[in-house]
Amino acid sequence: MSKRFNQYTFQSWKRNFKGVCRQLIIPFTIFQGIRTFIFPTVFDVLLLAIFIGLALSFHYEWM
Repeated sequence: MSKRFNQYTFQSWKRNFKGVCRQLIIPFTIFQGIRTFIFPTVFDVLLLAIFIGLALSFHYEWM
């Protein structure tokens, strides 16, 4: 017999991953903002915009 997939295990893992991302997005955004201020490249600006978008989505619980 094959092992059945437990959906609650996946939801717990997903919740833990989301919590870790929520804790780390603000320090990454601050670091990226400082880096963009010092070395403004197109990649840095795009990455900063993505981090700001993720931080806002976690703050307002859009995800």
